[in-house]
Amino acid sequence: MSFQTATFYVFSAILILAALRVVTTRNPVHAALWLVLCFFSAAAIWLLLHAEFLAIALVLVYVGAVMVLFLFVVMMLDVNFDTLRKDFKSYIPVATIVGILVLIEMALVVIGSGAGDAPAPAAGGSESNTRELGKLLYVDYVYPFEIAAVILLVAIIAAIALAQRRRRDSKYQDPGLQVKVRPAERVRLVDVPVENKE
Repeated sequence: MSFQTATFYVFSAILILAALRVVTTRNPVHAALWLVLCFFSAAAIWLLLHAEFLAIALVLVYVGAVMVLFLFVVMMLDVNFDTLRKDFKSYIPVATIVGILVLIEMALVVIGSGAGDAPAPAAGGSESNTRELGKLLYVDYVYPFEIAAVILLVAIIAAIALAQRRRRDSKYQDPGLQVKVRPAERVRLVDVPVENKE
């Protein structure tokens, strides 16, 4: 067994263990941290496959931005997770079916990739995978890429709108009510007798 194969098995075992902890832990912050470990392990496997750009993009985008945003949303919403876990056992049949389907799909991908030939290298073999990925994203699939960016922007705006709740103890003024007020309602003239101190 070569060093690269042993390293692949180590990172794969870490990835599987961390993925199991993501779905089995009770604390959502701990689950997010286990998911960060999943992303790092997947990035290491991509580095072994000489996909450096994808590994760096996974660390920068998912670990650096998406997971931090997820942690902020979890902490802002202050969701009572005990009530959500009350009917957890009712989801087990659906989760089992989905898990079996995902395993079948993964097995088909592995079997199908072993039967076919290896993909041809880039034109002349001189261009890097980053350049080829850039050509695919910004030339061949530019419209789906832009549509995905707009969908993510809408999702961010919706998350901010849902998370921004009005606090009961916050003091604020309604400008509409201030404009409707008449001076007689705000100002009271009082006649105060003048005293002579002679």
